[in-house]
This record gives sequence, structure tokens and C-alpha cells, in this order.
Amino acid sequence: MLQNIDPNSSVALRKFFKNTSGVFSFGFIILCFFIAVFAYLLSSDSSSNANQMHLEIHSKKPGFKAWVLSIPNQALSKQSFISFLMYGNQNPPTELIIDSYQLRADQLIYIPYFEGSIQKEAVSIPLTTFNGVPAEQFIKQKTYWLGTDKYGRDFYSRMLIGTRITFFVGFIAVLISLIIGMSLGAIAGYYGGKTDAFIQWLINVTWSIPTLLLVIAITLALGKGFWQVFIAVGLTMWVEVARVVRGQVLSLKKLQYIEAAKVLGFSDSRIIIKHILPNIMAPIIVISAANFASAILIESGLSFLGIGAQPPIPSWGAMIKDNYNYIILGKPYLALIPGMAIMCLVLAFMLVGNALRDALDVKT
Repeated sequence: MLQNIDPNSSVALRKFFKNTSGVFSFGFIILCFFIAVFAYLLSSDSSSNANQMHLEIHSKKPGFKAWVLSIPNQALSKQSFISFLMYGNQNPPTELIIDSYQLRADQLIYIPYFEGSIQKEAVSIPLTTFNGVPAEQFIKQKTYWLGTDKYGRDFYSRMLIGTRITFFVGFIAVLISLIIGMSLGAIAGYYGGKTDAFIQWLINVTWSIPTLLLVIAITLALGKGFWQVFIAVGLTMWVEVARVVRGQVLSLKKLQYIEAAKVLGFSDSRIIIKHILPNIMAPIIVISAANFASAILIESGLSFLGIGAQPPIPSWGAMIKDNYNYIILGKPYLALIPGMAIMCLVLAFMLVGNALRDALDVKT
């Protein structure tokens, strides 16, 4: 049998669960993951990207309440539950913020919401608009738990859906970086020679370019968009993975069980995939946690600069950009809430990375 140099998994698991900050951070990450997946079920505004605008209630404080009249969309089409989870309600009702209303024989008369001394004229809607359903069921008092942004959109809903962008950019970026970094690092460490020299040169060149500038260049080359950001961030984070994998492979390929595998006639690809990479997963897992945090910060920076996820897609970095002026205008929470969310998620990944490093370290 081939030697297994991995630390005992049960011992590592017990060590990890003894780390209170690591366990708490891991639970917070799992919570963010479920929020990202079920964002549209949890949000008050289930329209696509939570983009229902009401300029008359812009920049309201957390806890603001308003009466909302929902006029159903007559051109309804069937939408699957999976489609709703991914894209939100593709046929959202038209929402109107109203001040008061009254019912008559065949009409609903309401007064639009307006702040100030000027009273708006009443507006009437035929009751047939509601398809035979009592009109009162379409009038509800809505609470904006985190207030509204400068466009009158529900800030709470946009924060929830923004979790999806911020969370999954880390996942996709780390996945891309692992595929590239592990492949190049393993090839460089295993074969050595000119192959190693060339990959080392490529690593050094990529390493010498400032990460943010490289991401901006790749983003501009691929174009602005949702998936382009994921790819751009992933293409700049493989270097550290490749360096670590190369060093680990250099040390492992000299061991007796690798030499035995060569004598038995195993192919190079089988030796690398089945006998080397499984034994170097501990440092890769730790690096992945740190890269996850870095990817979140990079995406937030790109969105703040306006070259990340494009409006109306909610992103925590873009939300800071849209509302940072309010820091000096008496409503700093519009920028501080997404900023604190980014800080908490990044800190959670860093603490989990530290906990995994301690748990997987066979010397402790």
C-alpha cells in the first residue's frame, strides 16, 4: 500500500471545533451561503435584482413604513420555482406608494404618497384590474427594515441579493484559481527543468503586476459584466496556489512511495492526481480560504470603481459607491451597512483559514 501522509481527519476535525472563532465564522459563512441561495425568498422585494423604485420615498431611515398598492401584471406567464430562486419574479406587480384610499362601487380611489404641504389629486383604478380579487388584498403596509436608497429601493432586499454576488464571486474565482494554480504548480514541480523555469517565469511576471491593475485590465478586455468579473478575479489569484503546489510537489516526488509508483509503471498524470495532490490538500485549503476573502475585496473594489457587476445588479461594493456621499449628509448607514457586511464576511473567511491552518498542522 502507498503511504498516506495526511493528518488524521478526525483529529483535525476535533481541533477545528475547539477553535471557537473558527467555528463561529464557519457558521456565519454557511448562513451567508443560504442567504445567497434563497435571497429572493427572504427579501421584501422579490422583483429581479430588487429593483422596484419609488423616488417619493428615497433615502428613508431604517424601519420606515408605507402603504403599498400592488397592481397585478396582466401579462402573467408561468415561472418555475428554480427560475424564481435564480432570477426573482420576472413579472412583478406595479407597486404604488399611497397615502390613503377608499373603495367605491366599481373603483378604487387612492391618493399618492407625497411629502410636503402640497396635496396630490386622487387617482381612480377600475376594480376589474384586480381580476375579481378584493382590492384590499393588494394594499399592505410595508416595512423597510434597512430603509431605502436614493432611488427608493428596499435597501434590505438589495443587501440580501447583493450577498449572492459577493459570495459567489469568491467561489467562482477560487475555483478558477485552483484549476489553473494546481495544474501549473504540479507540472512545474513534478517535471522540473525548462518546464519549471518557464512556469516560474510566468508566475514571477504575473506576481509583479499589481493585482487590482491586472484585474482591471482583464475586465476591460473581457467587457463589463457579471461573469466577466468572476473570470477576471480568478485569473489573477492562481499565482500563490501554483507556488505552494510547486513547493509541495518538489518535496513529495522524492519520497519512496512516489518512486515505487514510478517503478510499478503508473503514468505521470495518475501519480500527480492520485498520489501527490491528495497529500497536499491541507495548505491548498488554507490558501483557498484566504483567496476567498481576497476575491470578495477585489470584487468590491471593482464594483466601487464601476467596472464590476453592472446596475441594476446589487453588489455591496456598488452600494457603497452609490451612497458614500450620505456619510456626510446625515445618513451614513447607507454606506456603512454594506461596508460592515464586506468586513464581516472577509473576517469570517480569514478566521476560518487560520482555524484550518491550526487544525491541519501535524506539528501542533
